[in-house]
Amino acid sequence: MTEVRSSASRPASPFSTLLAELRRVRVGSTNEPKLEAVRNAFAPYSPDVEVAGVDVPSGVPEQPVGWEEIVRGARNRARLARASEPCDLGVGLEDGLVALPDGEGELRHLNVGCAAIAHGERVWLGFSSSFAYPPGCTEPAVHDREPIGSLFDRLWEQRRGEAVAPAEARTLGNVGKLTLGVLPRSEYIRHAVLCALVALIHGDLYDGTGARA
Repeated sequence: MTEVRSSASRPASPFSTLLAELRRVRVGSTNEPKLEAVRNAFAPYSPDVEVAGVDVPSGVPEQPVGWEEIVRGARNRARLARASEPCDLGVGLEDGLVALPDGEGELRHLNVGCAAIAHGERVWLGFSSSFAYPPGCTEPAVHDREPIGSLFDRLWEQRRGEAVAPAEARTLGNVGKLTLGVLPRSEYIRHAVLCALVALIHGDLYDGTGARA
């Protein structure tokens, strides 16, 4: 389990009081690992914030491919979460596959997560680290848009001889299984949320630079 430092051990940003005054954050998902990731990301800066999920559509294919779809899905979720009920911020999270050069003249598809934070008329973005799924999952996900989670579950069962339990898939996640539990899903997502938060931690440096919602 990831240890989250207490807000008392880390001083609040002297450049923005927004985070310290947060009371309600809504996340465009009811998935518990995603909610845990958002709570843990906000905890050092917003000790009194209430984080809850709402079920909203992403507006993109179930298997996003490419930066544009991933970002659009995260932005849509953040905007709709922000508008779902009175709250200070809306957070949207979306994973997908992006093609990146491998340095040897080939393109490889990697999984990456995007976090979008909607505040007022602005949306700030952050991204997770990326990782490669086995090629047997990636190719049909890209070409047929079959959800890569389902493809991975089938491949894991075929190659490892064990089915992926629904509870394990929701908590540990695929990146957690591939790293043998070292990087669980919630921690993977937390990094993306923290990267989106930097513009709110240092509001004076980023004022007005967020994309319009």
